[in-house]
Amino acid sequence: MEFHDIGYLSLLVLLVPYVAWYVMKQRQTTPALKVSSMDAFRGVRPTWRTYLVHAPFVLNCIAWTAACLALARPQTSNSWSSKSVEGIDIMLCMDVSTSMLAEDLKPNRVIAARDVAVDFIKGRPNDNIGLTVFAGEAYTQCPMTVDHAVLLNLLSGLSCDMVERGLLEDGTAIGMGIANAVTRLKDSKAKSKVIIMLTDGSNNRGDISPGTAADIAHSFGIRVYTIGVGTNGTAPYPMRVGGRTEYVNIPVEIDTKTLAAIAGKTDGEFYRATNTSKLREVYQEIDKLEKTKMKVQNYSKHYEAFGAFLWVCVIALMLEVLLRATILKRIP
Repeated sequence: MEFHDIGYLSLLVLLVPYVAWYVMKQRQTTPALKVSSMDAFRGVRPTWRTYLVHAPFVLNCIAWTAACLALARPQTSNSWSSKSVEGIDIMLCMDVSTSMLAEDLKPNRVIAARDVAVDFIKGRPNDNIGLTVFAGEAYTQCPMTVDHAVLLNLLSGLSCDMVERGLLEDGTAIGMGIANAVTRLKDSKAKSKVIIMLTDGSNNRGDISPGTAADIAHSFGIRVYTIGVGTNGTAPYPMRVGGRTEYVNIPVEIDTKTLAAIAGKTDGEFYRATNTSKLREVYQEIDKLEKTKMKVQNYSKHYEAFGAFLWVCVIALMLEVLLRATILKRIP
């Protein structure tokens, strides 16, 4: 049971001063008769009318309590709900080779890809999402998880310094990146399994070719969405020369044919993102294609329960009036 206007329950506090007033009044107005001896009254017992003297007071308290409860509008509910969610398991597969430092996307490719991926993750709270990073080799940065706070924390540290620090060999191993993501998805029980692979180059490293990796993904029912990121022509690339940074224009070489073939083999899609806004549109399009299926059924019906308390209030007041007019009637 719940109360719609719970504030009216505060009126019950008024019973405290009312009880205190009644007790003080009884002490001051109790009649007394002085007699020389109580021997004549030793066998006299109180009658049932004696016990009813305080009944009007009790009935008043009951009536006030019931009235406050009725004003608060108590309600009962009969409700049920069912919610079924078909979760999607997603592995983000992101290129962190040094070419991702090119600044044709602002502030550069890797940071733009990271920021857009963050928005994508925040918009899919019901999905298992993981992260694979690759350059000349690949490894799992974060296994699939619904704890997106952990994933976002690891994603925030995504940069190309893994190659600069020697943690990864430089290059672009597209096949290895996809294969690593597949190992995380192949045993998934989800009805929909997806890899979103982002790169800015052509496959030039790794022991597994992109075509073989695509075949493996397809055999496990995994769709691969491929994204080629980078402008057309050349892109400004920062280089350290003599202790200072200079920019040189490097050619943008994205193997669109291979990326399109990977997507085609796995029933996915190939996208070309030439700037940050286009990259954001790509992720939004993928988000629409891979929406989590959710079925929610809600039923709720509230029943007003103040009527019972109102009847208690009325009956208590009627009994009080009846007692004062009959059994407890006072004659001046």
